[in-house]
Amino acid sequence: MHSKIQMSKEDLRKDKPNRDEYLAKPKIPLIVVLDNVTNSYNIGAFIRLADAFAIEKVIVCGALTISDKKMKKASRNEAKWVCVEYSDSTTSSLQTLLDDGYSVYSVELCHASVDYTNVTYPAKSVLVLGNERKGVSEEALKLSHQQIHIPMFGMGNSLNVSTAGAIVLAECANQIRKSTQA
Repeated sequence: MHSKIQMSKEDLRKDKPNRDEYLAKPKIPLIVVLDNVTNSYNIGAFIRLADAFAIEKVIVCGALTISDKKMKKASRNEAKWVCVEYSDSTTSSLQTLLDDGYSVYSVELCHASVDYTNVTYPAKSVLVLGNERKGVSEEALKLSHQQIHIPMFGMGNSLNVSTAGAIVLAECANQIRKSTQA
């Protein structure tokens, strides 16, 4: 019988695949595109989220000057298990994904944005998250099928980009996982 309520590292590893099995396992068809997100801790947080939800990949656009050491620290070891691509153009990356049949959702409060929980995310979805100060660029917003936002009930208008990403990513990944397993 377990004497501790909290699970140990050994308990947590018990049902996990080994490294080779995990790398060979199909990921859900969800991609996160970071549109000029510059803080390495935020980028690292997205890599950890991508691992947690076993999504296809993270594309880091524009922020190619980030500190590798800081990002490695923020993402812990998950960067080994997550496909991370670097691109110098958000719009060309999005255009490639659109041509490949992905639906693009930008997380940004806009005139026409809708509550992220009111969207049915198809398999092959892309979530775009923007720069810490400026948000998602107008060019990326124009390439989106829909702008989505998190309703804010307090006095603030926004959340940290990795916090917002975690909230929306959880909903989107869970919907896609359920629909592809049905």
